[in-house]
Amino acid sequence: MRLLKQLFWVLGTLAFLFGVLMLFTYDIIKIDWPSFMEIQPSYRPMEDPLQPPSRSIPIEGAISIPGQGAPQNPTVADEASISRGRDLFAINCQMCHGVGGEGNGPIAPFLVKYKPANLTSAVVQSKSDGSFFLTISNGLVDKMPALNENLTVSERWDVVNFLRTLKPSE
Repeated sequence: MRLLKQLFWVLGTLAFLFGVLMLFTYDIIKIDWPSFMEIQPSYRPMEDPLQPPSRSIPIEGAISIPGQGAPQNPTVADEASISRGRDLFAINCQMCHGVGGEGNGPIAPFLVKYKPANLTSAVVQSKSDGSFFLTISNGLVDKMPALNENLTVSERWDVVNFLRTLKPSE
């Protein structure tokens, strides 16, 4: 009888401790445990990107040399390059500039301060390939994000080759 009573108290104590543990496990009682992820600084996409180390050259080589003007297009505008550029444009640019590049993409109505450029206009099409490339690479302050982290150098030249095929719709 005494052994049964002791077994009852031991099992009862274990059941109570197990119940308390379950309260914490199923978030009935919430305890915020500190983690190192909460302590470190965090950044939104394209917010304060880290600058490359000084005097460093990208893996693909320097895209332009400061003070030397816009670079020359090293990519031949063949069908493969234009096709790749069309696909990359659809992924990275079409939401603002629209399917035809006329600045009427689905996000354009929400851009109140600066509207996306009409890439088919004579003013834009008169710019050099290097100017297009630098705009895609570096963006425009408060107008367009830099895509140098999203697209490789060769992909940016493919987009430039595709932009040359855009014609205004009538």
